Amino acid sequence: MLRATKHIAHRDTTKRVTYLCHKIVVSTNSQYSTLNYRYGGASSNKQQQGHGYGGKHHYYRHDFLAPHGPKAWTIPPNRGYGMVVVRILRGALKLRYLLLGGAIGGGMTLNKKYEDWKDGLPDLKWLEEALPQGEKWSQFSKTLIEIGGAVKDVIEIAKDDLKAKTTVAALSLSQDDSRRKYETLQSQVETLQTEIMNVQIKYQKELEKMEKENRELRQQFLILKQQKKTGTKKIKKSLIDMYSEVLDELSGYDTSYSMADHLPRVVVVGDQSSGKTSVLESIAKARIFPRGSGEMMTRAPVKVTLAEGPYHVAQFRDSEREYDLTKESDLAELRREVEFRMRASVRGGKTVSNEVISMTVKGPGLQRMVLVDLPGIISTMTVDMASDTKDSIHQMTKHYMSNPNAIILCIQDGSVDAERSNVTDLVMQCDPLGRRTIFVLTKVDLAEELADPDRIRKILSGKLFPMKALGYYAVVTGRGRKDDSIEAIRQYEEDFFKNSKLFQRRGVIMPHQVTSRNLSLAVSDRFWKMVRETIEQQADAFKATRFNLETEWKNNFPRLRESGRDELFDKAKGEILDEVVTLSQISAKKWEEALNDKLWDKLSNYVFENIYLPAAQSGSQNSFNTMVDIKLRQWAEQALPAKSVEAGWETLQKEFITLMEKAKKSPDHDDIFDNLKAAVVDESIRRHSWEDKAIDMLRVIQLNTLEDRFVHDKSEWDQAVKFLETSVKAKLAQTEETLSEMFGPGQFTRITHWKSLTEDQNKRRYVKNELDKILKNDDKHMPTLSYDELTTVRKNLQRENIEVDTDYIRQTWFPVYRRHFLKQALQRANDCRKAYYLYSQQGTDCDINCNDVVLFWRIQQVIRVTANALRQQVINREARRLDKEIKEVLDEFSEDEEKKAHLLTGKRVTLAEELIKVRQIQEKLEEFINSLNQEK
Repeated sequence: MLRATKHIAHRDTTKRVTYLCHKIVVSTNSQYSTLNYRYGGASSNKQQQGHGYGGKHHYYRHDFLAPHGPKAWTIPPNRGYGMVVVRILRGALKLRYLLLGGAIGGGMTLNKKYEDWKDGLPDLKWLEEALPQGEKWSQFSKTLIEIGGAVKDVIEIAKDDLKAKTTVAALSLSQDDSRRKYETLQSQVETLQTEIMNVQIKYQKELEKMEKENRELRQQFLILKQQKKTGTKKIKKSLIDMYSEVLDELSGYDTSYSMADHLPRVVVVGDQSSGKTSVLESIAKARIFPRGSGEMMTRAPVKVTLAEGPYHVAQFRDSEREYDLTKESDLAELRREVEFRMRASVRGGKTVSNEVISMTVKGPGLQRMVLVDLPGIISTMTVDMASDTKDSIHQMTKHYMSNPNAIILCIQDGSVDAERSNVTDLVMQCDPLGRRTIFVLTKVDLAEELADPDRIRKILSGKLFPMKALGYYAVVTGRGRKDDSIEAIRQYEEDFFKNSKLFQRRGVIMPHQVTSRNLSLAVSDRFWKMVRETIEQQADAFKATRFNLETEWKNNFPRLRESGRDELFDKAKGEILDEVVTLSQISAKKWEEALNDKLWDKLSNYVFENIYLPAAQSGSQNSFNTMVDIKLRQWAEQALPAKSVEAGWETLQKEFITLMEKAKKSPDHDDIFDNLKAAVVDESIRRHSWEDKAIDMLRVIQLNTLEDRFVHDKSEWDQAVKFLETSVKAKLAQTEETLSEMFGPGQFTRITHWKSLTEDQNKRRYVKNELDKILKNDDKHMPTLSYDELTTVRKNLQRENIEVDTDYIRQTWFPVYRRHFLKQALQRANDCRKAYYLYSQQGTDCDINCNDVVLFWRIQQVIRVTANALRQQVINREARRLDKEIKEVLDEFSEDEEKKAHLLTGKRVTLAEELIKVRQIQEKLEEFINSLNQEK
């Protein structure tokens, strides 16, 4: 479908053709063209498919469906061949493309297309008369070329005219208004500044590209160098690693920076959430620190040593593990470890700690320096903080900044008002002249939106704050996204400074004052400059300190070698382990004697109070034996095994302590170890416990032993009688002591020692006299007093004007009766001494009551068997387990510096520790100075 608005004037094909085309819209939705024609007064519609209807004297009417209705064209007969051409080209090959291309491209192109098209037509002889031939077609194409040239001339004339008019207008405006000329010049200056900035950025990109290539080459070189040296000799430490080791040795030696530790380090200080940690991460090129939204994350000083290396890795000073900083998983683990170490360093209810977390970060292109990240300064404390948190942070910050050679990296949040800053006042106090301060304005991207640009320029030019600094820098350390990588942050920072209005319009900020890269270069340069200026003085100071300490040691301890706590601890550890070895060399006989004594000491009270006395006071032999069997079995099933294990453990403990005490009497004994040895022994004993299965094993053995009720030979009988007499005498001695306290000393003692009886002792003496009468009348009296006997005693005492109650009488009766009973038991034991043969013949029906001896024989047998079992357990298991626990305690103490400092004390230790540390520092300083001079 072809829709067009045309006005065509065509008089002669040889004359000039004026062709004006307003609009051409081409639509190819249909394969055919619709031709309305009128022939002989009749009209019809035909679909032309490459065939034509022709005639020299026919009249045609074509409807083109123009916007304003159909337009009728009437073609004279002498021009019929032109209409035939138009009809054929429209219907067959869409001549509209050919006409348009010829008008624009020229007649030559049109001619070529026409020839190509003509060769591709089928054999249509009847069209030869209708198509233009020879001169006619050449003239037609020449006319089209002339039309194209004319149009081109008109366009050029219009351009020249417009240019002339613009020039005249600009000259007129410049003459009329000088102010606009000035603004134009100023705009040109700003444009030049922008171009300069772009050139600078382009230069930096090229420089970074070259540096990256250089790093890659250097990385390959370092790898090859490392591979070459591996296996032949130890790789030489880098300069910054040597310097970092010196600072590690100094940590804790001169905490007040008042003596010798004036070595430079970069101290990063700032308000909380000001971006301190982000600046450090940007310099380290890795997000190595934990992050929190408004929460205090830095709770302890973190010393970060930056060094160049082939791989981007991080490592703690006290750990062998390396974290690959190119892997997000390792970065996450590193951040968790840093947070864990910070929280572990905070003890005793504190919020911040002074313990330094030392870390090394290596990677290609890193600037060599040592930075210390400190907790942010706070103005308000929260309820979960310790009450001294604010003061502790202030003191810690002043402590690090008071080092006269520390480089202060003062971090200021650009997104908040400068008047709200707390850090600038502290910096001015420690460095009023600004000779070692570098000011860093962070979050400049937010500052550009929130603050006055002129105010920011004043800050970076050093005209807003009263504090002075060596340099002023502006950085962007992120977009507030935790997941952004360092590469993304650096790109964002670079794009910001490239497009920021702060640095493009009337800016006084130089390009070297922006970006974290320029900051790290400046800080590193200043750091090494201060190191070279001060290192010789520090080495001389430590050399003098070492000489003084060595002189003092020779005067106080002339025959001793200076030994630090670690060496002394190792020596004490060896002595303790030697004593454990000696423990296993104790003879079996000595073990059994010690265990026998301890067992009876633990069991005697139960045997007398719960078994022997209740059974012996029952009144008959049969009831005695029955009660003894029942109580012995209950005892063996319940309390006896546990008490036996307890006795075995106490025996082991006693023997070990005895050996330790003997070691103190040795001529080689050094009393400096006494506190440490005692602490190790106490802790090991506290942890040690007997094996649980020992109780079950002892229960079986003891039950089987107590089942034997018959004494086998005379020697065992004699031992049982002796054991009975010894036990009864010991218990009788205790009873006599109780009676002495109750009734007071005897008459002889009162006279010789000038003592008198108390009122209660006098009263009890009267009660005792009445009770003795009862026992004298009934030698086999029962253990308790009857009601009548109590009444009789009270009435007799009343005649003496002594008022007592029945409880008072019973309290006095108990020790009196016990002494009476024990004396009878001793008499029975003596009677039974020679009655073994009679017992062996008659058994339990013996005329002499020797059940006491049999009971104590059974007790003696179970103690002997138990002691033997415990001895085997001690030798085979418990001594080795104790040895293992002592080693574990020693290992724990060796890692606890506070514990060692508490247990190994005295002038000898402190002086030796200081001398050893100063000697190490001085030697490391000399080694570092030699390497530094070689690098120059």
